[in-house]
Amino acid sequence: MSVKSILQNAKRSTSGAQRGLGDWIMQRATALLMILFTFVLIARVLLVEGPITYTAWAGIFAAPWMKGLTFLTIVSMGWHAVVGMRDVFMDYVKPFALRLMLHLGAVVWLGVCAGWALQVLWRI
Repeated sequence: MSVKSILQNAKRSTSGAQRGLGDWIMQRATALLMILFTFVLIARVLLVEGPITYTAWAGIFAAPWMKGLTFLTIVSMGWHAVVGMRDVFMDYVKPFALRLMLHLGAVVWLGVCAGWALQVLWRI
């Protein structure tokens, strides 16, 4: 094998190169927000007196600041999942068209799930 053919085969795909550090930071930032939300939610549940009924559960999310934190967490989970799924698809799915379809499908599915979660949240 010549050096030229090795270099041609070593070229990075333009479908995701140069995003490494930014994606790494975003994954960590969204994970930290999700951890914060988990601790806040556990604390709020532990502070509920008596059995946790629907009314008590709805009361946990009724405060505007809790709705805001929940909204940010839902968006963060979606972003976290999109970045993670894109990386998995880039690593394991080689045909570009299939990788693009899978990524778009994941983005649409996560968007629908986030929309549904927000609809449930704002009905409380």
